[in-house]
Amino acid sequence: MWKKTSFLTLSATLILSGCAAGDQDTEDDVTRWTMTHVSDQSHPWHETSEVFAELVEEKTNGQIVIDIYPNSQLGDEVDSINSIKYGATDVTITGETLEVWTPSAILMATPYAFEDEEHKQRVIEGEIGETIEQDIIDDVGLTPLFYMDRSPRNLTSNVPITHPDDLNGFNVRVPNVPLFLDAWEEAGANPQVIGLDETFTGLQQGMIDGQENPNDLTESNGFYEVQDYLNLTEHVPSWIYVVVGNEQLEELPDDQRDQVLEAAEEAETYAQELMEEDAEEVDERLKEAGITFNEVDQDAFQEVMLPAIQDNLGEEQYELYLEIIEEGNGEEEDR
Repeated sequence: MWKKTSFLTLSATLILSGCAAGDQDTEDDVTRWTMTHVSDQSHPWHETSEVFAELVEEKTNGQIVIDIYPNSQLGDEVDSINSIKYGATDVTITGETLEVWTPSAILMATPYAFEDEEHKQRVIEGEIGETIEQDIIDDVGLTPLFYMDRSPRNLTSNVPITHPDDLNGFNVRVPNVPLFLDAWEEAGANPQVIGLDETFTGLQQGMIDGQENPNDLTESNGFYEVQDYLNLTEHVPSWIYVVVGNEQLEELPDDQRDQVLEAAEEAETYAQELMEEDAEEVDERLKEAGITFNEVDQDAFQEVMLPAIQDNLGEEQYELYLEIIEEGNGEEEDR
């Protein structure tokens, strides 16, 4: 998926800006890392990135400086991953897109895998989460430094969608993720891959009937202006990692590596608190803007999407998915 032209353009941009990846300033003994990500400067991920960079610089006494390029300035998510692998940049934010390199990453965005946020957190911080992280290290060449929560994806529409039966003839925009395409087709909708930047126009002109995204993206992209209902399918609760190249991390002296990991731990705590606060505020603003929050039959959606999950997960990943489901059910019984 790597495009040679994208890499050349990225390299030229970095050289002209004087921030080539992993630059070592021999005079001041300063390592400069370049971080790039797709969210805009108002998003909690960017705010957390800034906090992380500040913590790293503080804990290393200025020996490591992270320059941040938000809003896809240096390429999309796949470009960012590849640029780290090719040594053009050092740090990025990524999630289930890592499935391109390691199959277990699809578990980061599998429909209806988690009972609630507590269940998801236990999985992320437990053995399955460790397996996913180790696969990213081994298969992709990136080391997860810390994770950040993503709000669950919800379906928006101009008519209430309460049950999969309501999706007959419904054209829904989805990202180019095979599992998402198959899941919505199994649910009875007509999924269409459309760029996020073209989705508002598609909704406005009636080319599509709805879209599914976390509430923060529904707000920041203005979809509430052309949609009346936010249907609480909550079909994909997921998370995302801040990652650094294995080589870049290994090249650091032991003390600096420990300081970076310490900063990452503190940034993770900050990110969780920020996302919880931001999610509540986003929901309130959407309601104030006039969009109606509609309860749905989530069990029915989970049931119809299960065949797509089985078809898209490999044998090993499906076994882990069943373990996740079983753990959630077991915890529910304990309560």
